[in-house]
Amino acid sequence: MAKFFGNLHLVLVAGLVFAIAVAVYFGAAVAIDSVSLFSWLHVFFGILWIGLLYYLNFVQVPTMPAIPAEQKGAITGHIAPKVFFFFRWAALLTVVTGLVLSIVKGYGHQALTFQGEGQVALIGLGMWLALIMAFNVWFIIWPAQKKILGIVEATAEEKAAAAPRALAASRTNLLLSLPMLYAMVNANLG
Repeated sequence: MAKFFGNLHLVLVAGLVFAIAVAVYFGAAVAIDSVSLFSWLHVFFGILWIGLLYYLNFVQVPTMPAIPAEQKGAITGHIAPKVFFFFRWAALLTVVTGLVLSIVKGYGHQALTFQGEGQVALIGLGMWLALIMAFNVWFIIWPAQKKILGIVEATAEEKAAAAPRALAASRTNLLLSLPMLYAMVNANLG
């Protein structure tokens, strides 16, 4: 049992097989179609993205100053690069699956142009907040983190300038995540 749970990829494959079994078993009650598939993927990638955003803002960033200098390499050399890999790709896949879902459901254009009312306008707001957040991840946070983590060559001055920029973008995403989640949840459940 320890060998099974020690293998992330094996657990993910087993979870996927289990999810497929659940979908097939309940297929008569809940249709298996592009909407259900993209909804499931959108929620999965969204949880991964926002979960890592919250991990970074609530745990890693506030804890880093208390970590002794000789131990910081474990975070910056091993943990943070993996976190940022999943963070940025989860952001992209959340946005892509959400856009596909909005198109499949037939409200994408209305939502993005704020031409709809009620739930469509609310989901449109959530979509734009998510797009801003994804932009921050890919074009502000990730380029800054590559310098901070030493993935790309940067001077001490460039690293020092990158840190507050990355923090501001990350905290902006934290701030935007709350109304974004409200919009997404309530536009879909209301």
